[in-house]
Amino acid sequence: MLVHGDALWLVVAALLLDAVIGDPDWLWRRAPHPVVWIGNGIGGLERKLNRENWSKPARKLAGALTVVILVGAALLIGALLSDLLHGHGLGFLIEALIASTLIAQRSLYQHVARVHRAFIDGGLPTARKAVAMIVGRDPERLDEAGVTRAAIESTAENFSDGIVAPVFWLALLGLPGLIAYKAINTADSMIGHRTDHYIDFGWAAARLDDLVNLVPARISGVLVALAAPVARGSIVTSFRTMFRDARHHRSPNAGWPESAMAGALGIALSGPRVYAEGVANEPYLNADGRIAAPDDIRRALNVYAAACALEVAIYAALALLL
Repeated sequence: MLVHGDALWLVVAALLLDAVIGDPDWLWRRAPHPVVWIGNGIGGLERKLNRENWSKPARKLAGALTVVILVGAALLIGALLSDLLHGHGLGFLIEALIASTLIAQRSLYQHVARVHRAFIDGGLPTARKAVAMIVGRDPERLDEAGVTRAAIESTAENFSDGIVAPVFWLALLGLPGLIAYKAINTADSMIGHRTDHYIDFGWAAARLDDLVNLVPARISGVLVALAAPVARGSIVTSFRTMFRDARHHRSPNAGWPESAMAGALGIALSGPRVYAEGVANEPYLNADGRIAAPDDIRRALNVYAAACALEVAIYAALALLL
């Protein structure tokens, strides 16, 4: 499916619905979230195919087969839903609602805002608990600047893989593309780890996730840089920092929005951090920037909100042109 006006309007509708509705707790307390279904499928395949007594090549092949099954099922389900709903106004609305459940625009803002609020209400101990809900690093090892950096890095990285990337694939391939992307991204988060248990089985999921995020990550960085003025930052500085420092990140993709955010806020991000699987000794992004402070979370959220609004405006403009 090529990009066309209907797909672009679907993107706009899904983004607006997610911004207004988000992930209503009352609904997901009564019915499993689509990502839960995806996760259950990945978990079932992993339990059957990730055998520790198999050789490394066999586990890599089993992991690749898992990804093929997963993506194939996602594309099929998306195509069936699109065919069922296409062609009438109510179907378009339902399709937009389904798409909105796979976009994390509002929920990301809310989760990160809780970290900022926690600093105000309870100081560092409360903020550590709040940031533990959105990052995988050990919160007890984080000082005030560490918690702040973690929250801002999560904002930037998840702007890419939780918002920009899903709607990029929605615009390009319709609902099948969106569901397939979420399946790949969920697989990477579940099995794409560098631990002994997953390093071979999750190899295909991790590499495919890198591939499908290559373009969206760079788009995310551009949107963040263009939104820098809302935090009294410089667009030029943000772009300069992004092009200079993105390659220093261990991820081929996360460094783009994170370094753009570092430049937009004038702070240093990334650096050494402690995860459950060990210490990641990474260089700082925008190393000459100042130490992050809790109020920078609020500024990052302003940049994030402006970048989201800019994304909607761009897709709406493209839909009008096409």
